[in-house]
Amino acid sequence: MTDEHEHYEAVVVGAGPGGAAAAATLARNGVETVVLERGVDAGSKNVTGGLIYAEESAPYTIDGLLPGFREHATERPVTDYYIHNIAGEKVKTFDITQGHERDTEWADAVLRRKMDSWMAERVHELTRETGGGLLTGVKVNGLLRDNNEIVGVTCEELDPIEADFIVAADGVNSELARAAGLMDWEEPEEWFQGVKAVVDMPGDAINERFGIDDDEGEAHLFSGDLYDGVRGGGFLYTNESSLCIGNVFHLDSIVAEEAEVQELLDALLTHPLLAQWLGEEYDEREYSAKLVPDSKKAANPSPHEGRLVLVGDAGGQMQAQGPIIKGMNHAVTAGALAAEAFVEARSRGKPSTAGERYEQRLHDEGVMAKLRPMRYEVASAAGENDITTDLAERLLDSPLGRASVRAADTAGLLGRAYGSPYLASMMPDTKTPYVTLPTIIAEELGTRVADDNTIEPPSLGERIGELTYDTDVGNPHIVLEDDSVAASGAAVTACPVSAEGFGGGCYREETVQSNGDEERVVSLDTQPCVECGTCAVVADTQWEHPRGGKGVEFREG
Repeated sequence: MTDEHEHYEAVVVGAGPGGAAAAATLARNGVETVVLERGVDAGSKNVTGGLIYAEESAPYTIDGLLPGFREHATERPVTDYYIHNIAGEKVKTFDITQGHERDTEWADAVLRRKMDSWMAERVHELTRETGGGLLTGVKVNGLLRDNNEIVGVTCEELDPIEADFIVAADGVNSELARAAGLMDWEEPEEWFQGVKAVVDMPGDAINERFGIDDDEGEAHLFSGDLYDGVRGGGFLYTNESSLCIGNVFHLDSIVAEEAEVQELLDALLTHPLLAQWLGEEYDEREYSAKLVPDSKKAANPSPHEGRLVLVGDAGGQMQAQGPIIKGMNHAVTAGALAAEAFVEARSRGKPSTAGERYEQRLHDEGVMAKLRPMRYEVASAAGENDITTDLAERLLDSPLGRASVRAADTAGLLGRAYGSPYLASMMPDTKTPYVTLPTIIAEELGTRVADDNTIEPPSLGERIGELTYDTDVGNPHIVLEDDSVAASGAAVTACPVSAEGFGGGCYREETVQSNGDEERVVSLDTQPCVECGTCAVVADTQWEHPRGGKGVEFREG
């Protein structure tokens, strides 16, 4: 095998925060490392909400691994954090900054194109010194095996590459994780879907409307009845000269409610509460979407197979527990721990033990305890069933329940509860904490918003039309295996670039006549695809990423 294929000590697939952390740590320890990134530029395929954290308890932070990160790669620091409970035009807001700052060294808003591109330059410099480097426009499509043992990776654009150590940092739709049998797309309840708009706004306007200075920033979360019962919530983060505004919902709830996800985004954008920040002119720079793993269910407790290890979203390492939304920092920690494990295994003459050492480090450093808290395992067993949910719903909406909400607020308990990581880690995945409780809080305690929101968000067609694509004509990356509405109809509404009655999206429902009979079927056009992976979970498809450099290219991320 060595004579047939190029060989590196380590191959890192993906140049996001997890891949960058792994590559930088490997290179600094003298490991010959090559990084393969499928985008035309690092960050061009990546999307985040998003905030990146440096936790005080974490063994690694991105600015520790890549000095200058905050000065060159981020937007604004988060200095204030709020959560808004909404019922119609009534809103009750809690300041949860104190909870947000627990175990937080710093937290900054980021845009992935800017952040990942800056990291990639540093990583290329480091890896080049050890005989490797970073290559863009290369899609890694599978694992190279010898006698069923993983020995490297296969690529669309290059010959196979052998490696002693393989880091899959290729995101939530990881081809490598699936090829190794370490991830599947069978259960919608294991995933969230995030949909986001980047809104243009001059820095001085942000400062004025949010009442902040250049070195300050705000984060806002939204929940309640504006989402028609879909479990999840919204976010708003201030950047240097733009806002990130979006929603994150449980994918199974989107499917069950047949929700049009772009309409849910518009419901947030046009709510009167946002008028104070958006003003009268609305300029949307970019529309995007991605799947997000629910680490409580999807984080792999043993994310390795042979020479392969998973880091970041590829390993399900995204923590979303109430107002705690952290992913990139865990990817950084995991990437560095994986590299550290290989360096130690190599020094002991047993490189094949790197995966086991990595798994142990994830547990020893408390990463898995954050991603899959035992408190949730216990609470979900008792609380995530129809009987308990129905009882909680009826109790909350009773005179006694509403009186209890008012009393809890008077005692200051509600604000403390929202800012408690302990309670957040126990929150059940039911509509009670996402919809019912916030709605009742707003109805009982909220103030009516008097502002008039006059903005008009772009249509779905306009949003798709503003995106940049390099369409790979003749090479569709998604194949619809069963076009029946029963098997694949959920994609028509759940896909963020599709909608009922919209003829320009990926998925469309059509009536087909055959031998005098009519049948409702689903058709597919992958040209407007934003590569979120939603349809891989909710429709009967064969799904893979487009070839290197092809497909959608995000300018903001």
